[in-house]
Parts: sequence; structure tokens; C-alpha cells
Amino acid sequence: MKRFICCAVMAVSMFFCACGNCPAENITKEKIDSDKQVKFGYALGSDVGRNLKKQNFEFDVTAFVAGFKAAFTGTESKMTEEEIGTALQEFQTEMITKMMEERQKKAAENKEAGDKFLAENKTKEGVKTTESGLQYIVEKEGEGENPAAEDIVEVHYRGTLLDGTEFDSSYKRNEPAKFPLNRVIKGWTEGVQLMKKGAKYKFFIPSELAYGEGGAGEHIGPNSTLVFEVELLSFEKAPKAEEEKK
Repeated sequence: MKRFICCAVMAVSMFFCACGNCPAENITKEKIDSDKQVKFGYALGSDVGRNLKKQNFEFDVTAFVAGFKAAFTGTESKMTEEEIGTALQEFQTEMITKMMEERQKKAAENKEAGDKFLAENKTKEGVKTTESGLQYIVEKEGEGENPAAEDIVEVHYRGTLLDGTEFDSSYKRNEPAKFPLNRVIKGWTEGVQLMKKGAKYKFFIPSELAYGEGGAGEHIGPNSTLVFEVELLSFEKAPKAEEEKK
């Protein structure tokens, strides 16, 4: 919330510094191209506007500009400091409530879509389901031993949502990932232990074995079922396990 207010104030401040009292309709393309301060102000204002629209902030833009102008120029405010503080607190409470409601709605939608997908997917040829609910397809078998949960694995992978949106790919980075198998989501920890070196599996991971209600990053929403293509390139025993073996 503080970041939003700061960005908005910066945008309006730059606008007034560049244009004084000129109305918005006087900001022409020619003026933007010829005046660096106007260009900066318009670009920053556009960026802030897009972000506010994405976050569904609701307020009167004209009133916002009027309030900023009164404070910035030192003219008489239409509200007392106490009224301003109360209004901002009310605004913040409403926005937090709205965001929580929208997140809960999205979580329910994702959970329903994930459950429906998994119920249909498990009936398809080649799909295997573990006791935990993890589903997988063996695209290529490997050879040798299976890694343990404590082992350090090296893999290539691609992760997508149910609609095919790709949110991560070691293939695109052209660099395999290497990590202790017990330091990732439960679906990975369980699934990769089923693989042998050189194997390639496709995993369908229920939300409770992935990131759950918390989601992750920009693309993985709450209660998202995830699809991973995983290729186990190699693995090595954890240092502790090697020492105990000796």
C-alpha cells in the first residue's frame, strides 16, 4: 500500500513539476517528444496507471490530483489530517479485504479445476497414480538405482499450468538444475525418487503436493495443479550419507 501511494505521488509530482497547472488535454505528443520532464512524467504516470488497474484499486482520480495539488502547493486542504488518516486506513482495509476475497475465489476455482483434471487424467492410458495422489507418465525409462530423498539430483525440467502456461524451464535457460531432492515441493521429492538416471517422466502434481494455498510467484496461483516434464540426468549421494557409508 505504501509503495502504491509513493509511486502515485511520484507520478503526479513529476507531472506538476513539468507542466505546472496545464490540464491533461494540453499534453500533446509533440510536447512529450520535445520536453524531457513531460516525457518522464507521462511514462511514469502510464506505468503507475497500468499497475493500479491490474490491482483493481478504486478511487476518484480527479480527487486524487486535487488532494495532491493542495498538499504540494500548500493551499488549504478540504480534509483535516485526522480525516485523511482515517480515510487512508479505511481505503487500505477495503483493498486488503477485496484482495483476500479475490484470492479465496481463485483458490476455490483452481482447486475445482485441478480435481476435475486429475480425476479425468488418471483414467488415461499410461497414467499411474501413487497413494498420495501424484500422477505420472513414464516417457523414457532409465537405468541403475533410484535417488533417495536426501540425494542431490541434476535435472532438466519444464513446468506448466493446466492451461499450458509455462512458468519455468531449465531447457530454456540451457542449464540443468541441481539441488537436494528433499528441498523442493513434495510432488518432486516423491516423483523423482521413482526415476532412474536417464529417465524422463511427466508429473501431474496436485496442489497439496505443490505450493498449496500460498501459490508461488506471478503465475502459480493458490491451489494450482502443476504439470512437470522431468529428465533425471544424474544424482549423487548426500555428503552425510557418503560419510556414514565409509
